[in-house]
Amino acid sequence: MHPSSPPSTGTVDVQTLIDNRPLSAYQWAILVLCFLIVAIDGFDTAAMGYVAPALVQDWGIDKSTLGPVMSAALFGLAFGAIFAGPMADRVGRKKVLVLSVFFFGACSLATAFAPTLWWLTVLRFLTGLGLGAAMPNAVTLISEFAPSRRRAVLVNTMFCGFPLGAAAGGFFAAAVIPHFGWQSVLQFGGVVPLVLGVVLVFALPESIRFMVVHHYPNARIADLLTRVTGANVAGVERFTIHETAPAAHSAIGTVLAPRYLLGSVMLWLTYFMGLVIFYLLTSWLPTLMKDAGFSLQRASLLTALFPLGGGIGTITAGWLMDRMNPNKVVAVMYGLAGVLIYTVGHGMGDQVMLGVLIFMAGTVMNGAQASMPTLAAGFYPTQGRATGVAWMLGIGRFGGITGALLGAELLRMRLGFDTIFTLLTIPAFIAMAALVVKYLSARDVAHATDVVASH
Repeated sequence: MHPSSPPSTGTVDVQTLIDNRPLSAYQWAILVLCFLIVAIDGFDTAAMGYVAPALVQDWGIDKSTLGPVMSAALFGLAFGAIFAGPMADRVGRKKVLVLSVFFFGACSLATAFAPTLWWLTVLRFLTGLGLGAAMPNAVTLISEFAPSRRRAVLVNTMFCGFPLGAAAGGFFAAAVIPHFGWQSVLQFGGVVPLVLGVVLVFALPESIRFMVVHHYPNARIADLLTRVTGANVAGVERFTIHETAPAAHSAIGTVLAPRYLLGSVMLWLTYFMGLVIFYLLTSWLPTLMKDAGFSLQRASLLTALFPLGGGIGTITAGWLMDRMNPNKVVAVMYGLAGVLIYTVGHGMGDQVMLGVLIFMAGTVMNGAQASMPTLAAGFYPTQGRATGVAWMLGIGRFGGITGALLGAELLRMRLGFDTIFTLLTIPAFIAMAALVVKYLSARDVAHATDVVASH
């Protein structure tokens, strides 16, 4: 496409220009790169679960001793996200993203050579730090290059890389472990991000909104904007973005400012509750099914239906969020997930119907949960966006830890299948209510915008 104008002098609003142009090949390339980051993130996050049986056999240890190893990565994911967000808002999305990809790749590779259980635990925690830092910055970067009319569906499509990467890890592990040992999965999960990191250094741009807010030279902004939109902006005197004025001088101050605090807490609460449900079911649903009288094979098959429709739910949610109020879309999805989870608990009579209900519940639940980073990215201004997304993901991770522990406790109490699923509707409805509160509170925030300009 030949570069064309807007006017070559005066002031140009960066987001308006992106919004008025069709998606370029360069924007698609950024989307693909971020998708690959998230996919290898999913692969490495799930890797230990796939290698655990072979590791237990190889080292001659009891499977219960792997508990700290499994939880170490979850804690790493939480803290990695919490610390990386403010760093990305300070030094740039690209720097933190590239460093995190190199870091988790190196740590995953080192994990393959861990000599003891203690080293395995430490290295999985460090891998988790890198993985936790990568995800929110990929979300932030793609959201800041996307046109407003297609932002939700593009971010959600990118987010689909995570479950696809995790699923690919299972197939890869099944294929290579019998021939090359469990270490081969971790070696692959280390080498691929190291190679990808080199590609990112040369191919991935810095966020153009970040460049404007942090007063990068006009020539650099103009060059990148031309690559993104095809417009000739070489002579523009000033680049701006129109958004709500910064609520504080720092990214953390912005996220915790009175204007955003209630919304921030509601986002954290929603994501936390969603992960309680997700981790409880993915960790314990096969056991719950088996206790309810299903064979191990049938229990595994029914459990696999829960994440199967995640991609459908995520992309559908993104499409709807671009056309309606995104808070309402996601809130309704959590409420519907609660209703479907309840029906799963009371649908034991017909196995085909039970399978359909589990698939539907998983499609809606996963779609709602995967849409939360998009919701967070749209809530915060550029100055605090990476921190806002990262803190929601990081604090929410503790919901995953809670869900896994809660499942064990509910099994210990020997509650019935229907009772457990009835209880699981509570976090779904809390998540729905939290988003309603966020939506109502956001309407009270002043809609006045400031112009943030480059030099």
